[in-house]
Amino acid sequence: MSGEFVISLAEQGIYTILMVTGPLLILALAVGLLVSIFQATTQIQEQTLAFIPKIVAVLVGLVIFGPWMLSTMVEFAANLFQNLNQFVG
Repeated sequence: MSGEFVISLAEQGIYTILMVTGPLLILALAVGLLVSIFQATTQIQEQTLAFIPKIVAVLVGLVIFGPWMLSTMVEFAANLFQNLNQFVG
């Protein structure tokens, strides 16, 4: 196994992680921004107010994006297991 192959495999892994976690992170960022704008507008400075909407948004995002995320991770794992002989030999 050459260095290029290891780097390519690590690149595929990082790309898969970013693709799977990206939608949830963007959703949490957008909800956090909206809550921050709401807090700044109403001058409510409660620290815990931002957490509940983010948690709810991420859970809804998991329900919506969950099947796609799972299929992407299973596809990556299946690809790893199918090419396992190349990794060892």
